[in-house]
Amino acid sequence: HSYPHCWRTDKPILYYPMESWFIKTTAVKDRLVELNKTINWKPESTGTGRFGNWLENLVDWNLSRSRYWGTPLPIWRTEDGTEEICIGSVAELSKEIDKAIQAGIVQDNPYKPHPQPLSEGEGPGVRPEYDLHRPYVDHITLVSSTGKPMTRELDLIDVWFDSGAMPYAQWHYPFENKELVENRIAYPADFISEGVDQTRGWFFTLHAISGMLFDDVAFKNVISTGLVLDKNGEKMSKRKGNVIDPFITLDKYGPDATRWYMVSNANPWDNLKFDLEGITEVQRRLFNTLANTYNFFALYTNLDKFVLDEQNTIPVAKRSEFDQWILSALHSLVAEVTAAYENYDVTAATRAIENFVNDELSNWYIRLSRKRFWKGELSDDKRAAYETLHECLLVTAQLMSPVAPFFAEWLYKNLTDPIREQAIAHNTPLRFDSIHLTSFIKADTAIINKDLEEGMKLAQKACSLAHSVRKLQNIRVRQPLGKLYINVLDESLARQLKSVETLILEETNVKTMVTFDANAGSELFTKSLLPDLKRLGKTMGSKINEVKQKLADLSQADIAVLESKGISLIFSDGISATITKEDVIIKTADTVGLASASDGIITVALDTTINEALKKEGIARDLVNRIQNLRKEMGLDVLDKIKVNIQKTDDLINAALLSNQEYICREVQAIDFKLSDAVADAKTVEMEDFELNLSVILY
Repeated sequence: HSYPHCWRTDKPILYYPMESWFIKTTAVKDRLVELNKTINWKPESTGTGRFGNWLENLVDWNLSRSRYWGTPLPIWRTEDGTEEICIGSVAELSKEIDKAIQAGIVQDNPYKPHPQPLSEGEGPGVRPEYDLHRPYVDHITLVSSTGKPMTRELDLIDVWFDSGAMPYAQWHYPFENKELVENRIAYPADFISEGVDQTRGWFFTLHAISGMLFDDVAFKNVISTGLVLDKNGEKMSKRKGNVIDPFITLDKYGPDATRWYMVSNANPWDNLKFDLEGITEVQRRLFNTLANTYNFFALYTNLDKFVLDEQNTIPVAKRSEFDQWILSALHSLVAEVTAAYENYDVTAATRAIENFVNDELSNWYIRLSRKRFWKGELSDDKRAAYETLHECLLVTAQLMSPVAPFFAEWLYKNLTDPIREQAIAHNTPLRFDSIHLTSFIKADTAIINKDLEEGMKLAQKACSLAHSVRKLQNIRVRQPLGKLYINVLDESLARQLKSVETLILEETNVKTMVTFDANAGSELFTKSLLPDLKRLGKTMGSKINEVKQKLADLSQADIAVLESKGISLIFSDGISATITKEDVIIKTADTVGLASASDGIITVALDTTINEALKKEGIARDLVNRIQNLRKEMGLDVLDKIKVNIQKTDDLINAALLSNQEYICREVQAIDFKLSDAVADAKTVEMEDFELNLSVILY
């Protein structure tokens, strides 16, 4: 077999047999196993596997170490080993030294107490010029009950005993604070965390000492963490030169982004391939998105001089359905994150928060609500939008505060400092100066509307499919289209989609939406089925060709049944089998003028015919985009008004701009808009398939 080498120096190691002191843990093995079953291990496999197996195969604890620095083994023995004593306190040691003095074995007691107690409960204190470590205790000789000299065993106690005793040692138990330990006030720990390599170290010594002393666990919940490896999965080592300096990392990226990356990228108990690019991605995806969302909120609330009035908010039931949806999603998030935190699953919590911020709040709610914030007057609808976004940001800050305490504090103070005095006067939850002093948010089940959330998920799915169709057909999103067809499998899905029809039309830039079932859909496109060989090849075997033929013979109505609940096929030998949509590959053939896409739940089709009216509107939308870009280049504020002068071009384009003049002016904040034969100091902007010469001037 391979010869053992030192892991630090790579030098060969020599092993010698030595005498050691043991604790007879085998006597309590069964009880330690039972106690372990009451602990919430994360992951569970470590508690039942690695640690559980260690306990099942437990041997006696080798307690002593032949070293110099550490806690001395408090055992004195006679030379022949027939008599021994284990000392439990300084007071007991001092008494035993006095006995040795009386027996004439020693002359002085270096641990003779002072008149004043050193600490409560332990009696008079030890003279400070002496301590309990080597070499001082090595010189102490005690006397046995038969008058024989006893010297201390020179070994030390395993340092992991010190660590395992920390729940009691930190309170100077049993000399002080007995009620904190014995009444289970400061013990056992609610939660601990250490590396998985501590299975035989700290985790075991905590568990063993607590089980032997108190017949109880030392900790209720534990996260056993994996190793932090380099980005290639190699163990970090100075010798390999792949060590990442934590202080440089924290200084450059900050503790919040670093911590969030570490716990969201992988479960803490899994090994983490640490990549600095991952922190950059977290900064961009989460922290920058939240900061930009807050800046967006602050920009428009400052323009409108809006200040949240906690005592006079618009009831949720009176807000728009879009507001009700995001608040429902928010409180569903609260329930999900709270459950994850309580189960010590911080990875699930952080991923849920990150997905909400990106997918629901930023990419959906903010993007589709921008026009509500742009409105000139502070209407009730605009107030509702401000109040809704304020709540989303505030609750998100609370949810992320355990993992990103500094960013959460920044966001909380920006949102609440302007109303602190008002909150204090009315004794509201926002009266606290710090987010870490507030009570953790609880989910409001009255706000949660799962039907509305499911409807919005369908809307997002439908929009995503519609965008994919546009991309395949090379039709830009700013080009309006006439009709969007959505195939649904049952009436409930159709009803959910109908409730968010306005949002779908706005997001997909389509004029009308038509929902239909599979039978009606057969007029628009036909579906065909092929067996999924990975799934059916093993189960159908030699029947796979017959399966293929029977799937090809199914009518469009039969395919609709298969998609919704599965269909039974009867083969030539009389055997039947149920085939579901998971067993097949669905292909769609479109009729002329339509293009479609499907994900198995819904199918969407776009009427790709672009008539003259749609063409004109597309030109107008493109112009709005180009003028907005020019406004940014000019550094204009949101409310700055402009004058637009455009050089005339061909009749179709001129007609497109004039017929959509009101829309263009509203979108770009134009007070004056005209077409001229010639434009002084004009800029040339690239449109989709032509150029325009125009000027934009601050009004």
